[in-house]
Amino acid sequence: MADETHQLIDAAAVQRARSHALDEHLTLQLAETFRALADPTRVRILHALSQAELCVGDLAWLLGMSESAVSHQLRLLRELRIVRARRDGRLIYYALDDDHVVHLFQTTLEHLGHG
Repeated sequence: MADETHQLIDAAAVQRARSHALDEHLTLQLAETFRALADPTRVRILHALSQAELCVGDLAWLLGMSESAVSHQLRLLRELRIVRARRDGRLIYYALDDDHVVHLFQTTLEHLGHG
């Protein structure tokens, strides 16, 4: 049986995939990013930030959460470089980090048929 399976392997395709394999560090970073995006609260935060730059108070009010809970989620999203912060006087405003994050979020929504 093993010989039959081995004969079905497309050696060129396997070699192409092997030559483009992710290193361990990048694999872990990618997994952490997707794990962060797997939380419904963080998805709601990202969706809100895809519409406008918002401060913690704005997000807390919008999502019906405490500022502390929102800040906790934003801290994780900042560490993963999914969101960025901008200080304006006493307030800190949050936005999606860059166009890559916006594109990832929008592409996923389109994939799900809600774009």
